[in-house]
Amino acid sequence: MRTIKAVHQAQSAPIADLTTYRALPTNSVDHLDPFLFLNHHGPQTYPARNRGLPFGPHPHRGFETVTFILEGDIMHQDSGGHRSIIGPGGIQWMTAGRGLIHSEISSDEFKQAGGPLEILQLWVNLPARLKMTEPNYIGLQQPEIPAVTLDEGRVTIHAVSGEWHGTAGAVQPLTDMSLATVNFRQDGHLNLPVTAERTIFCYIIRGRLRINGQEAEARQLLEFNHDGTGFEAQALTDDAILLLGHAAPFGEPIVAAGPFVMNSEAEIRHAYQDYQAGSFGTWTE
Repeated sequence: MRTIKAVHQAQSAPIADLTTYRALPTNSVDHLDPFLFLNHHGPQTYPARNRGLPFGPHPHRGFETVTFILEGDIMHQDSGGHRSIIGPGGIQWMTAGRGLIHSEISSDEFKQAGGPLEILQLWVNLPARLKMTEPNYIGLQQPEIPAVTLDEGRVTIHAVSGEWHGTAGAVQPLTDMSLATVNFRQDGHLNLPVTAERTIFCYIIRGRLRINGQEAEARQLLEFNHDGTGFEAQALTDDAILLLGHAAPFGEPIVAAGPFVMNSEAEIRHAYQDYQAGSFGTWTE
């Protein structure tokens, strides 16, 4: 059984009127290679005739974003010509690669009607050999994501990438990365083997769970030692939700500046120069 190195509390970091908790990085943890960043937006309820999400056009290079929509929706648009509106239970997987501009805002319908909103965005690194890969975008609604039911229906894994109890995830990523959201009913129990060298990413979205013998609750990120192969979670409350992943660390230098994540300061400067020169594509409404 893996031992837990630390439990990190997400920190309040509101963005305009959007309730946000930053789970990574925080004062106690910088990154969990290759997992770089996690923002937990909501839960909150927007009134009718609201302004929606505030993430207008902005650039990225050198990593991928994986967005989990629990409630509400996101309208994605990017300079590669991709556009979609993804609703509750869906995900967006965007490979920024060599660079693109995108926006993440609420649909006109959500801004008009309002309603509940809860969204998580995770940034996952790309290795040096893939940082300048072609950008890509995948948007999937809930029915397009395979669901694996375990423990007599008390555990449901929504398999985004990788393999989960013999079921392949909806996305075939560029790197060997497994990601899922896991819904638990009270006392639901999950066992999962993860080889010792891989980094486990474990963030509790809702509820309380006992994970590898230690209790943890909503808005906590667990950091594990690399000393075992067993992962075990048991729900202590009904409607517990876990964001769970694992991947091999890259072990490469990480240099981040604003919207870019590269391997050196020189590459960051080059990213800014390329963006200013217009090589990330043209933004059109």
